[in-house]
Amino acid sequence: MNVTIIGAGLGGLVLARVLSVYGIPATVYEAEPSVNARGQGGMLDIHENDGQVALKAAGLYEQFREIIHPGGQATRVLGTDGTVLFDQPDDGTGGRPEVPRGELRRILLESLPADAVRWGQKVASVSALGGGRHLVTFADGSTVTSDLLVGADGAWSKVRPLLSETKPAYTGTTFVETYLFDSDNRYPASAVAVGGGSMMVPVEGKGIFAHREPNGVLHAYVILRKPREWVDGIDFSDRATALARVAEEFDGWAPELTALITESDTAPVPRAIYALPAGHSWARVPGVTLVGDAAHLMAPNGEGANLAMFDGAELGRAIAANPGDIEAALAAYERELFPRSASVAAQGGLEDLFGAGAPQTLVDFFTFT
Repeated sequence: MNVTIIGAGLGGLVLARVLSVYGIPATVYEAEPSVNARGQGGMLDIHENDGQVALKAAGLYEQFREIIHPGGQATRVLGTDGTVLFDQPDDGTGGRPEVPRGELRRILLESLPADAVRWGQKVASVSALGGGRHLVTFADGSTVTSDLLVGADGAWSKVRPLLSETKPAYTGTTFVETYLFDSDNRYPASAVAVGGGSMMVPVEGKGIFAHREPNGVLHAYVILRKPREWVDGIDFSDRATALARVAEEFDGWAPELTALITESDTAPVPRAIYALPAGHSWARVPGVTLVGDAAHLMAPNGEGANLAMFDGAELGRAIAANPGDIEAALAAYERELFPRSASVAAQGGLEDLFGAGAPQTLVDFFTFT
């Protein structure tokens, strides 16, 4: 059986690793030219009920424990004047420990055979050949024929159209990403405000989310409910002008908070938030399925990476449990996938915590859950 996985994100890599554990070969095709072609983003909290389950299925739980960021599970909510409204220290129980996304990806990559990931393979098109087989054509003109094709290729999946005509839609919210380096020495007031883990400062329609990363890095997402036209009207290649324009939306906020915007050591990066409809599903199509954002793209809610890894682990186990019967494996996997992802999507996204009644609604959320 030729298992072809499109996308070397966490979901695709967990799938490849779990299949490897069961002695089932798989090849991952990734558009990025190399493993270090770009940064992998910030911290991830890996949950006991899904992400950690996936890592145990992959036989990588102990390696995961070694990269946990101490204190990263701490959570606090602040008012716009910097007043601490909620403060929950990291209790060390490990229910949702934080790890660097790049380190987690490294562990997964190192667990695979050397030739399992093919870099620089950007998908140009995918077509059905019949009998559950598919032809994948890459931008360089090369092709591969799959017996089982898995789309782990994210929001704008090239595999998804084989199963569903549904496309992601803009949620009305954009996150602007910034970084402060060596914060304890250069920006001590901001470092104190963020604390040892994550910090949220919400009001209706906007807010600031920040997290402490190793080596004193403060990684912030400035959350704005704005139409795409507003976002597209800012020239983010002009760092100073873009930062100033975003900071205008937070006029009057405490300086240790606005410094997370105005003092960014990197150019701000806008990330318009798109999502598929909650409960997105499809009819069974022979020889193909999806994992992660390709299957159930949703607004950030702390579950995306965990859900993607769990998808990969569950699909791998379903394939192993149904040797020689791909369709039985895919049917079993999707039967659990659809209600699972619908339930998580119904919980809403991070931007929902910055709605009417904030910050008290967010304080209540953390206090009573």
